[in-house]
Amino acid sequence: MAISVDIRNESQVKRLYRRDVIERLAERVCAGEGVKGDAELSVLFCDDDLIHELNNTYRKKDKPTDVLSFAQEESAGNLRILGDIVISLETVQARFPGDAAAQRQEVRLLFCHGLLHLLGHTHDNAKSQNAMAQKQAEYLDLPLGAAWPTAV
Repeated sequence: MAISVDIRNESQVKRLYRRDVIERLAERVCAGEGVKGDAELSVLFCDDDLIHELNNTYRKKDKPTDVLSFAQEESAGNLRILGDIVISLETVQARFPGDAAAQRQEVRLLFCHGLLHLLGHTHDNAKSQNAMAQKQAEYLDLPLGAAWPTAV
């Protein structure tokens, strides 16, 4: 299994992620979730204006958010195309002002969260939210409360 991650940073915020860390996390999550064969996904880091526009267009929520996922169930030959993850680095920076380590951890958490959505996980009720929180904690090697502060 090989996971290809296409990363673009169109945000004014820089240095909140490392490509190799994102790629290793993608491989860990995909392996843990039983993804077979080669797969590809893309990550777009942006600012609040763009994610606000996407959130309004695709979710009818007229406000910025931290992460959006757009799953695709396509294949290009033997390559499974998982979809796209969009993360607002401006939101991340505002959530943890002046704490670069916490900002980088939040980027990893949001990437993991987005990837789990691409793989079919949801959190539309307490049971599925708790299951997703446990997966995030496992893949990020975090305590449950750090992987999802409201998880029970």
